[in-house]
Amino acid sequence: MASTDNRVGYCSPLAAFRSGEKEKLAYVTCVSAKWETSNRPDFVATVDVDPESPSYSKIIHKLEVPNIGDELHHTGWNACSSCRDCNVRRSNLIVPGINSDRIYILDVATNPRAPSLHKVVETRELHEHVKASAPHTVHCLPSGDIMISCLGDEQGNAKGTFILLEQGTFKIKGTWNNESENVEFNYDYWYQPRHNIMVSTEWAAPKTFRKGFFPEDVQNGLYGRSINFWDWNEKKLIQRIDLGNEGLIPLEVRFHHNPDSDVGYVGCALSSTIFQFHKHDDSWTAHLVARTLSKKVQNWALPEMPGLITDILISMDDHYLYVSNWLHGDIRQYDISDSNNVKQVGQIFLGGSICKDEKVIVTEDSELEEQPERPSVKGIPVRGGPQMLQLSLDGKRLYVTNSLFSAWDKQFYPENVEKGSMMLLVHVNTDSGGMSLDQNFLVDFGQEGNVLAHEMRFPTGDCTSDIWE
Repeated sequence: MASTDNRVGYCSPLAAFRSGEKEKLAYVTCVSAKWETSNRPDFVATVDVDPESPSYSKIIHKLEVPNIGDELHHTGWNACSSCRDCNVRRSNLIVPGINSDRIYILDVATNPRAPSLHKVVETRELHEHVKASAPHTVHCLPSGDIMISCLGDEQGNAKGTFILLEQGTFKIKGTWNNESENVEFNYDYWYQPRHNIMVSTEWAAPKTFRKGFFPEDVQNGLYGRSINFWDWNEKKLIQRIDLGNEGLIPLEVRFHHNPDSDVGYVGCALSSTIFQFHKHDDSWTAHLVARTLSKKVQNWALPEMPGLITDILISMDDHYLYVSNWLHGDIRQYDISDSNNVKQVGQIFLGGSICKDEKVIVTEDSELEEQPERPSVKGIPVRGGPQMLQLSLDGKRLYVTNSLFSAWDKQFYPENVEKGSMMLLVHVNTDSGGMSLDQNFLVDFGQEGNVLAHEMRFPTGDCTSDIWE
């Protein structure tokens, strides 16, 4: 279990799963969708998620960053359960701006309910020192350094890399990989030291995705479709698996939490597929294990609508995989306890683009007999579609936000931009599968203005940040 002084210290994933340490706070990145006209900066919201608290389901603090146009996106900790230095605390939240190429370091230890700004790594430091842009995924390393995947070079071209920040000072140390080992596209990553491996995924060049999504960019080869395997000790690329048209835009990637396992999963957004990968002799192999079928539609941008898998996560006990279909509006729960027999055991619709009696008409659907109803919470219809997911350590509470990226939100869910996005809570049946929407939990970011909520982190650790060595 983690100690009371916030020292990093779950000895294993199952120890975290069984700890009984319930989340009480969540830090949520919030994007000011109309910053160009409002001049309002992004902020990190502290949300009270303790049911015993009088401020439950409310924003209790907002830390506005000192610049505008950052697009705060994914975040990570200065230290997690893989960190060898027992004196390091989980004291700082690392918050990159994917549009500004700036990185904010927050102090969450002094007052967890009201984080403060500790340091800013400015844009010019990324551009000049490591020739990188669009910082994205943050993980601490066993050495104590913090590694951040970057999606482009200093000009926003497709030249991905991984940069290192020094523990404590948060100075840029350089890149983790040699410059000759840069990949064309870059996005998410996860490492599994006992197998001497890191896997990374692909989105697109910052110049491409920042302007919005256009199908011709996919046709012109401007989006990725491969997963990349790196020798963890040698820090070099050793294998690339092209997933083909079944694996277009492979985004979020997760290994099993069990550090002895060589099994992992990746969600491919545009193809709406889930691939499983694992070690095979001296190399790695991947195969498709789940798919969300496209629906034929009218009154939409294209004649067929993909599910658009935009986030996945694995429960701390490696029993369940959760998948969000941002366009269709559903979250799917898969039993992965037997990696040779992945099966869907739960599904819940939380808005989306195909709701009944609305603009889009589904003309052919091989999965549903009728279009789903749009749910409401506290009398407010759920806007947008489920996107970012975060799961409690015990696997029983799944938190959901519904903004993907402001330029894409403006295209596909303009109501999110006008009225603000939401944070919801889904209760999970961890025995046999199944999910239900909590009718008493709602954070309506529209009350803060044109605000888009994205990633969520718990101070006690969560299912997408802790790694074990």
